[in-house]
Amino acid sequence: MDKVIATAAEAVADIHDGASLAVGGFGLVGVPQVLIEALFEQGATGLEVVSNNCGTSGVGLGILLAAHRIRRTTSSYVGANEEFARQYLAGELEVELIPQGTLAERMRAGGAGIPAFYTPAGVGTQVADGGLPLRYDGAGGIALASPPKETRVFDGITYVMERAIVTDYALVHAWKGDRHGNLIYRRSARNFNPPAATAGRITIAQVEHLVEPGELDPDAVHTPGIHVQRVVHVGKVDVGIEKRTVRA
Repeated sequence: MDKVIATAAEAVADIHDGASLAVGGFGLVGVPQVLIEALFEQGATGLEVVSNNCGTSGVGLGILLAAHRIRRTTSSYVGANEEFARQYLAGELEVELIPQGTLAERMRAGGAGIPAFYTPAGVGTQVADGGLPLRYDGAGGIALASPPKETRVFDGITYVMERAIVTDYALVHAWKGDRHGNLIYRRSARNFNPPAATAGRITIAQVEHLVEPGELDPDAVHTPGIHVQRVVHVGKVDVGIEKRTVRA
């Protein structure tokens, strides 16, 4: 039951080329930075990433992106990363953009064993009708477009069917965790970490505070240890400021 791994490098050592990853975090908050840096050093490439955003320059998934180690990303917000935009428009990166709530529910559904669900988000748009550019050809044309999705009417309202997301691995950041893998997230760092943690077949959690089994109040646990296979104690993690605004 002791799921603690000594180092981040050991925890990510078996992530292979072409692996799919669900990654927690929102902006710079709750990002499993230590695990991402270890994965960068490990060298895996051709990765397929599921994350709300793809990091920023030099931070989070932006490290892997800048090194051209990400082949495909499923995200809902990517506007703050110039390198992301450059790779996407140049045809170097495949991108599936979906509504934020749909992304969270697709990961949650995957962890709950639900293969698909219906939502009104995206009905009447290219999200449902297809035609969103998944990959450009580098010359302004579309090399690969999203296919149309199944829609269905319930009680007079049209819904679009969305498939659940299950990934090979998940990387998450937690405030506290015990040796059994039970996790507690702190404040806004909770964001996408809980659904990401359940979506991975192998979930690796970096924790700031490692405690012994029984020390966590069961009512306070956000992710039960059954969803977590590896725990790495990383100590205090500082969150940077994504956009600093000061008076002229």
